[in-house]
Amino acid sequence: MAKTKAIYRCTACGHQVAKWVGRCPDCGEWGSVEEGAPVVAAGAASVAPRSPARRITEVDAGTASATPIGIAEFDRVLGRGIVPGSVVLLAGEPGVGKSTLLLETVKHWAAGGRVALYVTGEESAGQVRLRAERTDAVHENVFLASETDLGTVLGHVDEVRPTLLIVDSVQTLVASGVDGVTGGVTQIRAVTTALVSLAKTSGVSVILVGHVTKDGNVAGPRSLEHLVDVVLSFEGDRHSSLRMVRGIKNRFGPSDEVGCFEQRSDGIHQVSDPSGIFVHEHPSDVPGSVALVAMDGRRAMVGQIQALLNNSEMTSPRRAVSGLDPARVAMMLAVTEKHLEVKTGKQEVYASTVGGMKVTEPAADLAIFLAIMSSAKNKPVPSTTVAIGEVGLAGEIRRVSSTARRVAEAKRLGFRHAIIPAGTEEELPKGIRITKVSQLDEALAAIGPRRLEAVDAPF
Repeated sequence: MAKTKAIYRCTACGHQVAKWVGRCPDCGEWGSVEEGAPVVAAGAASVAPRSPARRITEVDAGTASATPIGIAEFDRVLGRGIVPGSVVLLAGEPGVGKSTLLLETVKHWAAGGRVALYVTGEESAGQVRLRAERTDAVHENVFLASETDLGTVLGHVDEVRPTLLIVDSVQTLVASGVDGVTGGVTQIRAVTTALVSLAKTSGVSVILVGHVTKDGNVAGPRSLEHLVDVVLSFEGDRHSSLRMVRGIKNRFGPSDEVGCFEQRSDGIHQVSDPSGIFVHEHPSDVPGSVALVAMDGRRAMVGQIQALLNNSEMTSPRRAVSGLDPARVAMMLAVTEKHLEVKTGKQEVYASTVGGMKVTEPAADLAIFLAIMSSAKNKPVPSTTVAIGEVGLAGEIRRVSSTARRVAEAKRLGFRHAIIPAGTEEELPKGIRITKVSQLDEALAAIGPRRLEAVDAPF
């Protein structure tokens, strides 16, 4: 006879122990370890399959074709739209605009003659209706339900027969007959498993809203991300109206796409050309400002880096960086002092991006270097010039990925000159002047005759 043994599982993190303890040894939570159902230690017997396995050439790929939602930026991240029977997990911080985006989604979905069911466990149906009126997301094909019981939600699905189900949020649903507190590991796993089974058997597309922890990760067990087909992260700065939907996992398309949106008083709107947000137009060229092209996933976005060097009487001058990697800014200061003998030890250094853009990739090194030199010499870099390249500690300029895509984006926005690393073998677009450089002094010479190489005063 097969032996049975009891298991003890933490309801907070899912960690299993051989015997009961007052504190979980994995997450440190007190009083969260509970006895679970006994596990039978026996081998699994073979079962006759309900349908025979088929050759891959005989499988119809049309059953997994994506259906466009109607929001180009959202469809871009999903991979041309949402696949019938798929489960999408949208995670983000509180107040970033997840519910507003999904109301916009169900409006476009219903406008195409399809039925959508929006289930909320955090608000009443009246509160959702008020927000829908404010954002002009009211449509007769959108059904609202305020429920927290999983069985009742499944009953609504049977009655409404939607093709798109929104659950806001998965942490608020409770599966009856399953141990654990609401939002705990056991409950989340049971709820998600049931909704995934619903999607696969009925063909209903499901979008789940997930909470995030203080570290920015999806709250709940790690298996939650493995159960669903697509995991998206909705990001945004409270001081900026720009919102980003990033693909983390996608079984039906690229997992590194980015969709751009703007949060306004009347709802959330897609931004098809976000580069204009990160570039500030000046009446004339100003020192310390250099344009660059950064890659955010598969998307090229033109931004602007500004640097300011100011003489200081303090023993330790201040260094302030916003939107950039402070370590890379410090490296560019060291490279500038070592190879070009520009002394910045007694100067305050401020470096920032425009419009709240965040750039951490090495391809921004050359733009940071030119911005520092432009401010130090008080000589402007032409606003029609864009700089792309990684700078090494020996003063060499290294190649970066997707150079052709970066140059094409700069050309589309009207830039006339691009400074890129030497040795770039990609086929570059025509109609824009290209200067390939391998050393810092070549990059300075590419700016223009006697622009930055002229030293006004010793440092």
